[in-house]
This record gives sequence, C-alpha cells and structure tokens, in this order.
Amino acid sequence: MLAGMRRILIGAVFVAATAFFATLAIAGCLVIPNGNPLIWCARPWASAILAACGTRVRITGRERIPVGRPVIYITNHQSHFDMLAIIRALPGQYRAIAKKELFRIPLFGWAIWIAGFIRIDREDRERAFRSLDVAAERIRRGRSVLIFAEGTRSLDGRLLPFKKGGFILAISSGCPIVPISISGSRAILARNTLDVRRGTIDVVIGEPIDVAPYSMEMRNELIARVRRAIESGFTELKALDGESAGETRSHQPAGGV
Repeated sequence: MLAGMRRILIGAVFVAATAFFATLAIAGCLVIPNGNPLIWCARPWASAILAACGTRVRITGRERIPVGRPVIYITNHQSHFDMLAIIRALPGQYRAIAKKELFRIPLFGWAIWIAGFIRIDREDRERAFRSLDVAAERIRRGRSVLIFAEGTRSLDGRLLPFKKGGFILAISSGCPIVPISISGSRAILARNTLDVRRGTIDVVIGEPIDVAPYSMEMRNELIARVRRAIESGFTELKALDGESAGETRSHQPAGGV
C-alpha cells in the first residue's frame, strides 16, 4: 500500500511540476526568444522530481568544463533519470539532441521545441543528418550541445555501441568533446519499469577532448577515445567511493560500532 501511495505521489509531482515549469518556460521563451528560459525552468523542475523520488545527485569534475566556449557533451544513457541528473550537473546554457517522440508530449515537447532542442529521427538517415546541421548552427552561435552517444537506454548498464553522428558533428565544428559518465540511474528507474527507487546518481565530468587531431576518416578512433574516457569515469567513481569508505572506517572507534 505504501509503495502504491508513493508511486501516486511521484506521479502527481511529475505531472504538476512538468505542467507548471513547461508552461513557464514556453511563456519565458516567447518573451526571451533565445530559449534560455527553458534551462532556467528545467533546474527547479528536475530538483522537484528528484526530491519527490528521494534521489540524490553527486557531481564530480564540474571544474573541468571549459569556460567561455561551446562544447559537445557526450554521455552514456541508462535511465530516464539521466536527463534529470544532467540538468542538475551542467552549468550554463546548452541544447540537447532528442528523439522525435519527446516533441510529441504536450507542454513538455512544446517547451523543448520552442527553446531550440534538436529533433532527431534516427529511422530516417537524411533527416538525422539535417538535425546535425541544425546542431552545428547552434554551436556556431556559441551554444553547447548535449548528446546521448548510445541513442537509447542500456538494458543492463553496459555501454552500447556509440552512434557516429555526434562525433561527425564534433569534427566538423572543431568543438571539444566533454565526456560524461552517469552511474546509478538504472537502479533508480530501470528500462521497462515504472518502479522508482530511492538512491544516488553519480555524474562524472571528464577532461575535455580536443578534436583537432581527428579527421572524418579518423572518427572511429575518436569514438574509441571518448568511450574509454566514459569508462574511465566509472573507474574514477569507484576510486572515490573507495576513498570515502576508507575515511568512514578511519573515523569509527576501535572495535567497530
């Protein structure tokens, strides 16, 4: 019974927060047509939903993000909660490449459309490349772009093959890639379930990768490098968790608790 009541509460918070902040973002974007009000509204929206779910976000490496220039954020994808964690983690303004289905959601889809999020149809190769052209235009205007490299959520948490579009965009624009490793979100909400669990999502922001040495013919090498960087973020997280556990043990009284 308690689980059912919790599910209802989370659903109510999600619907109410989405309706309120999406409407506010749409109104804001009509007044300030650069799309920035969406990100301003997205942060309290994400915070409200995460709080209702009992989800904490730990962020590592935010200081590694270059200042004063656009970047391409490339991240793995485990859960619908990834975007909530990303919104909490990333500073400044950015736009995401999002699957076409999200733009059909009332209010939410309208908000991301009017704010300049980039719609991609992965089933239509020609339209997908046109979406990359739109993303390139955003970058030329000084806007960072967020891409989920796998294109869909992983069922078991292991990295899926990376789509090439984001890397073609990076090479053609010369924009550095900032790799992001997300861990823990699948335990909060796995694919093919609506059961939301309490827990912590970790977001590890890696060192930026200069794409200047890479040509289009070398894009597979760039993909491999970014994949290794995301995997190393998971390793960094394990090391940090180990240090935290060691600190906790060192402060316990002799003989245990």
